[in-house]
Amino acid sequence: MVDQTTPSRPLQVSILLFDSCDLLDSGGPYEVFLTASRLAERNGDQRPFDVHTVTTDDQPVTAYGGLGLTPSASAEVLATSDVVIVPGAVDLDAMLGNSAVLDAVKAAVGRTASTDGVVASVCTGAFLLGEASALDGHNWTTHWEDISLLADRVGQDGASSGVRWVDSGSIVTAGGLSSGIAMALHLVARFAGEDLASQTARQIDYDWTNTSLVT
Repeated sequence: MVDQTTPSRPLQVSILLFDSCDLLDSGGPYEVFLTASRLAERNGDQRPFDVHTVTTDDQPVTAYGGLGLTPSASAEVLATSDVVIVPGAVDLDAMLGNSAVLDAVKAAVGRTASTDGVVASVCTGAFLLGEASALDGHNWTTHWEDISLLADRVGQDGASSGVRWVDSGSIVTAGGLSSGIAMALHLVARFAGEDLASQTARQIDYDWTNTSLVT
């Protein structure tokens, strides 16, 4: 696991959006990284993160339930992102059948495997990581209802139940929905320090301690 508590520049965080993605999976981490940077600047420090939302074709998408989402940056930023967040979806077949999204995840995984970067999934986004063979050799988790289903696809080795997130170095996975907030706070602690993560949790009024599973 890389522990970079004093980043020399703002780390680039990209949240991948696609049709029918879960809103809290993407919006929760977005708010965490955004708030962390705002608090750091308020404290007189350099902001630790630049956070973007991206789609594979730079077009707006519709989240599960019908809310429209407009990307804030071009998909080109994925090629230089330090952290890529992959949300999940209720309709697994549609999500896994989206070849553009799967290709973007595979590219992110391939690039971060040789850098200090991270690809992190929230909820069933771990299924996309599984399709990209990114869970091989890593401990992982997903929504508690779907751990057995994902284990059937990628193998039981590494499956972790009863945890909100699992940090396995370049691959980080979170459990269901709001667990993405807990995972994002952990990543703030990992890259920018525990104090800023605690300040961020307090600012967003989220009950959090930085304990789950680090491997």
